[in-house]
Amino acid sequence: MNYSSHISPVIAGCMKWGQWGSKFSTAEYLQMIEECLANDITTFDHADIYGDYTTEEEFGAALKKNPSLRSKMQIITKCGIKRLTANRPQHTIQSYDTSKEHIINSLEKSLKDFNTDYIDILLIHRPDPLMHPDEIAEAFTHLKTQGKVLEFGVSNFTPRQVEMIHSRFRVKYNQIEVSVIQMEPFHNGQLDQCIQHNIIPMAWSPLGAGKLLSDIEEVRNKRILAAAQFIADKYDLNIDQILLAFLFTHPAIIIPVLGTTKINRLKKAMEASSLKLEREEWFMLWRASTGHEVP
Repeated sequence: MNYSSHISPVIAGCMKWGQWGSKFSTAEYLQMIEECLANDITTFDHADIYGDYTTEEEFGAALKKNPSLRSKMQIITKCGIKRLTANRPQHTIQSYDTSKEHIINSLEKSLKDFNTDYIDILLIHRPDPLMHPDEIAEAFTHLKTQGKVLEFGVSNFTPRQVEMIHSRFRVKYNQIEVSVIQMEPFHNGQLDQCIQHNIIPMAWSPLGAGKLLSDIEEVRNKRILAAAQFIADKYDLNIDQILLAFLFTHPAIIIPVLGTTKINRLKKAMEASSLKLEREEWFMLWRASTGHEVP
């Protein structure tokens, strides 16, 4: 098992809690946070850009109402993308920035917005063509030495890009898109590398971002849903839980980031977190996704 000792087996993705989604009030943020914690969902995933640079501050306003909650949770945030928004007039073009200065400044702003003095996990949001591993390592070392960030990782990085950063500074996490309809990480070395270096993979869009249900007449989707339903009937679970179990069963111990605003979906995901599918059940979903048996 390579779970971090302090990360919940299901992560609450907060991207749609604010301006990019449900536009929670402070009271609604607080209620959602408290309900997550009551159900042992203790890890919350953010990025500086979410809500056009507003969601971290809104989440922090809720924490300010009940500061005792901070010690019961883990906050993940990301930096490195510069978006064109009215509240960032200095950005003249959408770009990436993984310079030491930008990483540190972004993190300092996140600390202020969250009303906290440390972040549990900081990720570089996307690979930057101009990134230099030494500069990223200097930023990470500075923040770790000051106690402002506990652990570090990356997001959407290829194995070679991870290796480059890992050669200078310990990469603990890689947040990637992986699901029954996004199978590349099973082939491209990302999950193999996680096992090799004890890197914890987090899965964004672990249920395929609703694509399965948005076009249920698509042949591939029909295959996947039929296979998932067959397995779900055996375990008396729902299809989403089986699709998450597809990830939980993998030896890399994939931790899903669920970008939902519904506490019930997070609770159901937690119920499935201990389920390991039998090998043939796992390969039924593999076959349904790929459209063929393994060679």
